[in-house]
Amino acid sequence: MLSLKPQLAKLFAKSIRRSIHKWSSKPVETQHYVFENLIKDASETVFGKDHHFSEIKTYSDFKQNVPIRDYEDLKPYVDRVVAGEQDILWKGKPLYFAKTSGTTSGAKYIPLTKESMPTHVEAARNAILMYIAETGNSRFVDGKMIFLQGSPVLTEKNGVQLGRLSGIVAHYVPKYLQKNRMPSWETNCIEDWETKVSAIVDETLPEDMSVISGIPSWVQMYFEKIQEKTGQKVGDVFKNFSLFIFGGVNYEPYRSKFENLIGRKVDSIELYPASEGFFAFQDLQKEKGMLLQLNSGIFYEFVRAEHFFDESPERITIEQVELDVNYVMIISTNAGLWAYNIGDTIQFTSLKPYRIIVSGRIKHFISAFGEHVIGKEVEHALKESTASTTIQVSEFTVAPQINPESGLPYHEWFIEFEKPPGDISELAKKIDQALQKQNSYYFDLIEGKVLQPLKITTIKKNGFQDYMKSVGKLGGQNKLPRLSNDRKIADALYDLKLVK
Repeated sequence: MLSLKPQLAKLFAKSIRRSIHKWSSKPVETQHYVFENLIKDASETVFGKDHHFSEIKTYSDFKQNVPIRDYEDLKPYVDRVVAGEQDILWKGKPLYFAKTSGTTSGAKYIPLTKESMPTHVEAARNAILMYIAETGNSRFVDGKMIFLQGSPVLTEKNGVQLGRLSGIVAHYVPKYLQKNRMPSWETNCIEDWETKVSAIVDETLPEDMSVISGIPSWVQMYFEKIQEKTGQKVGDVFKNFSLFIFGGVNYEPYRSKFENLIGRKVDSIELYPASEGFFAFQDLQKEKGMLLQLNSGIFYEFVRAEHFFDESPERITIEQVELDVNYVMIISTNAGLWAYNIGDTIQFTSLKPYRIIVSGRIKHFISAFGEHVIGKEVEHALKESTASTTIQVSEFTVAPQINPESGLPYHEWFIEFEKPPGDISELAKKIDQALQKQNSYYFDLIEGKVLQPLKITTIKKNGFQDYMKSVGKLGGQNKLPRLSNDRKIADALYDLKLVK
């Protein structure tokens, strides 16, 4: 017999599924409505006046008036918002700044407004409700739920609260989940990630955990510490653990490792949240891809990745996208980001409704020799090559080796194994062949003797954690890049003596 909370969750889930179907079945109209409202609401802002929003009547007008920008290009406006000015990128002042680590600009301050903030919370909630509506499984709402996230401690900058996105969202956990939510506020506020995870283990071990959520690499660390402390599989420690919610990176490279740590299979829901917006979530268990959030105050544009660095790349809307094409996703939002390049590349897996997968980062690729290998390709190659084996990979990254001591250049794969292969060179051969099948440029370079097949360098146990710690990016929302077009990470792994 279900208690009241799971029964109410089922009713709420059916209602949310109906409302999502309404807008997802009218995608073009939904995006047109979002576009018109964004332009209207920002027409009196400094950015709106600078870009003649009052004269924008069509999408063509918008493309002509508003060029694609990344954070560096938008920074002069953001700096004015951070300084405390009003009506710059969006009406009024933001509620928060989500602070993220930039590359060339140091810290990045992404505004969150009273219009944009609810969409982050609703999308996360709706992902769980769509799962309940599909599967009928709502028992987990009576159990304890953990969200591995950044510290919820916020500071203030010129009258605006400042923190990590996951820490900001922690302030919006609905009241009906507060009693179920783990860890405690005090533990969540611990800044040092290793200390925090150890405290979370101690706090959660006596509890009936039913939902566990976070970036896979950091949840893995939590699971490993549980296993070290108890000598048991996570699924035996938490007998009612039935749902894993994740985002930030592709789960597939971690799946076999997780199933081994848990000791059984559990359902999972993939999310696509970012400081700039909550873009998509997995709406069906048996469908590939995540439902693109078309009614969340975000207007989407897309540019084919291979043309992105052209002088005037073509920008299109969802009406014109095609399946399985690698696109750079461009967003305009009710937080005041305009034709903004978030740096991610996506591919559509469905057009009715619009579902996507994240294929990589436009800056995270290898094209040292013109091969343009992307994250999705290396992840698929590794998955295919280890599929019917006992090999388990904990983490990996790939870099070009342009000047080897002898022979032709090659791609160097740095892999930390949980269960290593009997023959490293045989695994390298399989991965290389799988990569050649996916990427014709890479195939041509191997065939043409420009490159030699890839080589694997093994990393010590917990080596990647040690690397992330060395660069101050252990835990939180930080992720190890799958690909680099240079040797920065590779050289650091050697310098830190993390290679075997």
